[in-house]
Amino acid sequence: MKYMLLMYSNDDNAPQHETEAEQQAFQQEWYSYLQETKKAGVLVANNGLTPIADATTVRVRDGKTLTTDGPFAETHEQLGGYFILDCPDLDEAIKWAEKIPTAKFGSIEVRALYMQ
Repeated sequence: MKYMLLMYSNDDNAPQHETEAEQQAFQQEWYSYLQETKKAGVLVANNGLTPIADATTVRVRDGKTLTTDGPFAETHEQLGGYFILDCPDLDEAIKWAEKIPTAKFGSIEVRALYMQ
């Protein structure tokens, strides 16, 4: 079963990593997580997203396409990236979600994919 792990966070709550050592430690957490998912054979895909300020929202109303810069709605947490993992069940997907570094200050939404 494939699961999408959607990573949400609020920039105001994210650690600042002001020193080079703090930045490297955080990057190492990500590297370790990626290596662990690859070694376990569960990683299908992953990527981060550009900042929400770069987003464009598209709506079609009465046959007309409307575009708006930025997100559809003002929210405190923003989608920052995703993982798609191939896990035997939801419990396993949750175990992987809790290891994502941003789970410490944001949230991870776990959803099964329709198409397998």
